[in-house]
Amino acid sequence: MNTRRFALAALTALALAGCQKAGSDKPAFKGIDLTGAEYARTLNLTDQDGRARSLADFKGKVLVVFFGYTQCPDVCPTTMAEVAEVKRSLGADGDKVQGIFVTVDPERDTAQLLKAYLASFDPSFVGLRGSEEQTKAAAKEFKVFYAKAPGKTPETYTMDHTAASFIFDTEGRVRVYARYGSGAQPLADDIRLLLAEAKK
Repeated sequence: MNTRRFALAALTALALAGCQKAGSDKPAFKGIDLTGAEYARTLNLTDQDGRARSLADFKGKVLVVFFGYTQCPDVCPTTMAEVAEVKRSLGADGDKVQGIFVTVDPERDTAQLLKAYLASFDPSFVGLRGSEEQTKAAAKEFKVFYAKAPGKTPETYTMDHTAASFIFDTEGRVRVYARYGSGAQPLADDIRLLLAEAKK
């Protein structure tokens, strides 16, 4: 009798587990799942062409938002190159991916410099900048850290900053936190999941 009860309980547990797995539509992201996060909800800055932009402007596209600066020696160019590589690897779907670079160094990153910098990776990339106060507000909204690190001269400072990308779905909701160093493939995989989700 005890053996029979155990067997029934085990079968019930398996059935329930199967139902939960089959009924779950939660994507298996390679990055950190931020679905439902109560931050990274707004981004209102000026682009490299002097136009005021917000997240709503890019509805219908998967966004990859990265905070950095143009004189960054490694993390920033590597990240932007990976986003450009992912766009190319997606073929026609690459047009549904928008790279957004938010400068944490508006003192040196002029609109013209942002435009030239991003064009070297992908002409469709959008660069955003604001005043010192606007930059602080945007970083706070995204929980991004950045700080000036003194150089040999006042002009040669560097910027310490969070090295990660935020991926948004086509409805403008933050969904994934992609750590720097993960590579282009996991980023592409997560973007594919969001593009597939949008087609349902």
